[in-house]
Amino acid sequence: MSRDISIKIILFAFFAGLCALILIPFYAVTIASFKPGEDLIRYGLNLSFDLSVMNFDNFIYLFTGNHAYFTWFFNSLLLTIVQVVLTLLVSATVAYGFSAYEFRGKNLLFLCVLLIMMVPFEILLLPLYTLTNKIGLMNSYSAIVLPGVASAATIFFFRQYLRGVPKEIIAAGRVDGASEYGIYMRLILPVMKPSFAAMAILNGMNSWNNFLWPFMVLSDAGKYTLPIGLKTLLTPYGNNYDLLIVGSFFSIIPIFILFVAFQKYFIDGMTAGAVKG
Repeated sequence: MSRDISIKIILFAFFAGLCALILIPFYAVTIASFKPGEDLIRYGLNLSFDLSVMNFDNFIYLFTGNHAYFTWFFNSLLLTIVQVVLTLLVSATVAYGFSAYEFRGKNLLFLCVLLIMMVPFEILLLPLYTLTNKIGLMNSYSAIVLPGVASAATIFFFRQYLRGVPKEIIAAGRVDGASEYGIYMRLILPVMKPSFAAMAILNGMNSWNNFLWPFMVLSDAGKYTLPIGLKTLLTPYGNNYDLLIVGSFFSIIPIFILFVAFQKYFIDGMTAGAVKG
């Protein structure tokens, strides 16, 4: 009994320390958002809590100042919603095909999915940029959304999750006279809610924080996403740290809300995807 208690104490201490380590950057950004930009320039991002210099001026400037922050914010929000919805629907459909049907070349195609997972996106940048330019999608949101619609990692996760779904569900649907489309929409998709929540959070975080690819294809300042917009605040001719730090803090809120809203499903989905199949 004492050994079990000791192990629990060690695990609790380890995860508590890990949690504290993860929260330190968030704490630093939160504190800095209440300080003047000059303080950040002078002392850098630090953990000091000095009430004498803390105020709400940065937040007032965020909501009332003359800047394009909320244009960038809503551009990112729109792109994230569209990309997550399309990615989940397309990837789930492809994964269902791999899981539910037998066809020639199935294993070879799934091997291609696994190989794509192993290729870093940086290797694909140049050919993808060339293709996007040739088909006339430069400086458009389509150029950002379309390359990630069929996500190899998401397809793999959904396929592993669906392998744990009893095949009797599909057989029962066919016996009842349901079409293949009806089986997928009415019987399979409801079962996949936990996996959808898990992948919605992960894909949402990736899309929301995506900087490199949108930076390469977007040239119109009115279409900038939030990461690109925040980057423009740092220039050789002057830095707007007041907006940068409070804007960075405010940008965390959507992902935080997304995770809190789907936390239960996220844990269930990740656990099921890890052990089924």
